[in-house]
Amino acid sequence: MKKITSIVCILPLLSACLPSMPELPDVSKIITEFSAPILYKDDVNQGSILERFKVNQIKVGMSKEQVKNLIGSPSIIDPFHNNQWDYINHSTLHKKADISYKLTLIFKNNNLIKIDRSGLKSLPALTDKEKKLQTQRLAEEKTTTAADTLEQKRLAAEIAKSKAMVKAKAERLAREKALKAGKK
Repeated sequence: MKKITSIVCILPLLSACLPSMPELPDVSKIITEFSAPILYKDDVNQGSILERFKVNQIKVGMSKEQVKNLIGSPSIIDPFHNNQWDYINHSTLHKKADISYKLTLIFKNNNLIKIDRSGLKSLPALTDKEKKLQTQRLAEEKTTTAADTLEQKRLAAEIAKSKAMVKAKAERLAREKALKAGKK
C-alpha cells in the first residue's frame, strides 16, 4: 500500500520534468451532446398578483367586501389612511420582462369612490378569451342599465299617475265638502 501511495504522489512531480505537458483529450469529441448547465431561476412575485380582467370589473360604488372578493386583500392598508387600499406588485420573471404595478382604491363609508389605475401599465394585457368575456359583461351591463332605466321611467310614470289620482280625489273631496257646507 505504501508503494502505491508513493507512486501516485511522485508521478505528478516527475511529469513536471518532461519537456512538454501531456495533452488532454478533446472533451467535445468524447461527449458530443455536451452543454453547459443552466441554473434554474424561479419567478419571484412580491405583492398582490392581479389580473387585468378582474381589475376591469372594479366599479365605483362597490363595497370593500365586494372588492376583496373580486381581487383579494390589498398589499397595504395605511393605518393613517385606512380608507385607501394599495395593491402593489413587483415580479421578477425568468426569461420575461419584469412586472411592476400599483392600483390604489379609495373608499368612503365602506364604498369605493375613486380608482387610480395609472400604475397598471405593466400589468399583462387581456387574453382573447378574457376580451370576449369582458365584451359580453359590458354588453350585459349596458342591457341591464337600459332595463333599469326603462323600469325607472315606468315607476316614475306610476308615481306620477298615483299622485294625479290622489290630487284629483283630494279636489273632489274638497268640492263635496264645499257643497255640503253650502247646503247647510
